[in-house]
Amino acid sequence: MTFSKDDPQGMMMMKEWYYAEGQQRQGPVAEEELRHLFQRGQLTLDTLVWTEGMAQWAELRTRVDELQLQALATAATAAETGGGIDLRNDYAAIDNGTAPLPGAGPLSSSPYTAPASSVGYAASPLQGGTVVYAGFWKRVAAYLIDYVILLAVSMLVSVITTVGALSGGSSSAEIAAQLIGGLIGFVIGLAYYGWFHASTGGATPGKMAIGIKVVRSSGERISLARSIGRYFATILSGLILAIGYIMAAFTERKQALHDMLCDTVVVDKWAFTDQPHLQRQELGTVTVVVLVIGGIGFFGLMAVLVAAVGMIARMAG
Repeated sequence: MTFSKDDPQGMMMMKEWYYAEGQQRQGPVAEEELRHLFQRGQLTLDTLVWTEGMAQWAELRTRVDELQLQALATAATAAETGGGIDLRNDYAAIDNGTAPLPGAGPLSSSPYTAPASSVGYAASPLQGGTVVYAGFWKRVAAYLIDYVILLAVSMLVSVITTVGALSGGSSSAEIAAQLIGGLIGFVIGLAYYGWFHASTGGATPGKMAIGIKVVRSSGERISLARSIGRYFATILSGLILAIGYIMAAFTERKQALHDMLCDTVVVDKWAFTDQPHLQRQELGTVTVVVLVIGGIGFFGLMAVLVAAVGMIARMAG
């Protein structure tokens, strides 16, 4: 197809453009190519452009109407001023017919894409699905992790209070420091379990590592008051020779005594969510590793205690 000099439409379509990139002049490019460069974000409204007939270089924003960039320019302006999202690529996809159908194609950053489930905790528990309750050994592994964390914090507190007692230089100061240290340790444990169990995930760092959480028997998130009450109930479970804890190995829903008292259950982190199929019955690698390390540490400590008792007995004899 050819155009005569008397055909203004043909002359417009044949017009070639130059644009500035840094200190370099780029081009010539056709009008359509200039539009594509803007759609891809390679050019902005501040980019300097020039074509035959212009007295001097000008910003692209002054040629929006001539280049038919009205819709794209509006989207770009909204994005640059923080009042919206740059949808130039969406407009381009619609124009060339490559835009995916709603709900089709891979996940994208489009603001209209429905959010995917990224965490195994639902704002409102879903009922009717299979629930995997956390068994005794999973709970033991989670407890060991939390115990190590709290032990490290308690040791730090103990060092600080001991230094304070030594600076006092009296036995009463040492006793007071021990009492304060014990009270601080109790408060730290209460805050640790109380806050984490009442949080969105319903899990302490130990439970997060194992992949379990604490919820109401209905699957709902527990309140802070219930979480604190549950912590005090765990003290009762321990006072009766830890039988309250051991009950979790034999009850139907793997509940310990403190769970029964507070209407809570410990379940897989994906229980009561829209993805119950992700729940796991098996222990898992983290649980096994923690139990093995814990077992080695326990029997190692027992061996040291037995050796110490034997040494003391020989010295006494």
